[in-house]
Amino acid sequence: METRVIYGKVVAEKLKDDLKPELAMMATRGVVPGLTVVLVGQDPASKVYVRNKTRACEELGMKGRTLELPSHTTTAELLEIVHGLNDAEDVDGILVQLPLPDHIDETRILEAVDPNKDVDGFHPINVGRLLQGDFSLVSCTPMGIMEMLRHEHIDVKGREAVVVGRSNIVGKPMAVLLMHSHATVTICHSRTRDLAAVCRRADILVAAIGRPALITKEFIKPGAVIVDVGTNRVEDRARVVELFGPDSERVATVDRQGYTLVGDVHPRDPYGIASAVTPVPGGVGPLTIAQLMRNTVVACREHRFNEEPAVEPANL
Repeated sequence: METRVIYGKVVAEKLKDDLKPELAMMATRGVVPGLTVVLVGQDPASKVYVRNKTRACEELGMKGRTLELPSHTTTAELLEIVHGLNDAEDVDGILVQLPLPDHIDETRILEAVDPNKDVDGFHPINVGRLLQGDFSLVSCTPMGIMEMLRHEHIDVKGREAVVVGRSNIVGKPMAVLLMHSHATVTICHSRTRDLAAVCRRADILVAAIGRPALITKEFIKPGAVIVDVGTNRVEDRARVVELFGPDSERVATVDRQGYTLVGDVHPRDPYGIASAVTPVPGGVGPLTIAQLMRNTVVACREHRFNEEPAVEPANL
């Protein structure tokens, strides 16, 4: 079987292009959507993610701002900043970059964000709206994946979907979105018995458990669509050779920068078995940022124009 590779950048560019007419309309009314990202500490990966988010804002002509705070910032200090952003008229979207330093109460911070400015979709009110099927701001990676499936004409209705991973950020909302689109959904995790057997039932398999190359050919049903959400840093050169082969460019990448990114799916095993697969990197990652841009525009629409664009499950 020939396995199609789905590159997220193509879908992400389409998502961003679809925003441009609305952004132009807003500009005629003197409105430019504004996203503020709060970054606490100097985590290198977080800094890269934040830079990519603000760059995407700039490319679309939106206002992207980053507040960089020292790692010793307290919960109380961060709460005060979040409350200020909630009240700021020129801030439509607020994103507190995770993970936060261990001494900060992450739950209190995420719950303090105005639900109507919660472009990450993490606030309990937005999670509740998602469960009810009446929502507008949804966790970016799962919603981006749904857009990708629609763009690639991959029918979800009536198919069996398995989500490996139960995080609040990806696994749980992903399962709910698939359910709203009329898939039969199973959520797996580290304690699932005979994980490979459960995964082999999947017409659509979403791997989001954070374990490099966990999903091997034994987990894959012939013809399945494989969505790999994992972005795991692998520094062991021997392990990279084992996964990619001794002549792979990935080995040179490890020699050059000390690591390479590996998904939750074995990088070679799906080919010839699955009908489609997303690569790592270059698969799901661009979708997350594109959906963040869309969430910011949606939040702006609600904040500035008092419009409430709920997404009906039938439209997913």
